Amino acid sequence: MATISTQTSSSSSSSTSSTPQWKYDVFLSFRGEDTRNSFTDHLYFALKQKGIFTFRDEEEIETGKSISPELLKAIEESRFAIVILSKNYAASTWCLDELVKIIGCMKEVKMSVLPIFYDVDPSTVRKQMGTFAQAFAKHEEHFKDYIGKVQNWRNALREVANLKGCHVQDR
Repeated sequence: MATISTQTSSSSSSSTSSTPQWKYDVFLSFRGEDTRNSFTDHLYFALKQKGIFTFRDEEEIETGKSISPELLKAIEESRFAIVILSKNYAASTWCLDELVKIIGCMKEVKMSVLPIFYDVDPSTVRKQMGTFAQAFAKHEEHFKDYIGKVQNWRNALREVANLKGCHVQDR
């Protein structure tokens, strides 16, 4: 099971069955090797300092492993998702599986999604060029018997790239 760094809300509120009960304010989706020890850490601690309950997976995920049910549940239990799209984001099948789940929650439960384009142009993500094209060439080879899964990843990237977001250059 992944080690998870979170804060949980101790406040309780009365709600009706039609009002979602959020465990987290924000779910952070990011490629660890690109941003964990830089931008994502700074963002996480700034959110935490403001009292925003944030889920950030602490575990370095092994390539080829399936996304954990705990991670999927954390996405479902989050009101917002911040997707930090870095140049190697698409190389991670975990990130892509998270993104498909996030886009699904955006459509089904009206989760708010904020993309952050970290040192990558939104059109590069949308058109899946450069490192995104390289990643998908590998995915199409590795998942040739599951091409529908690869297409879902492509569609999720296009959808998130079409959302209004923040463009941040590495400083």
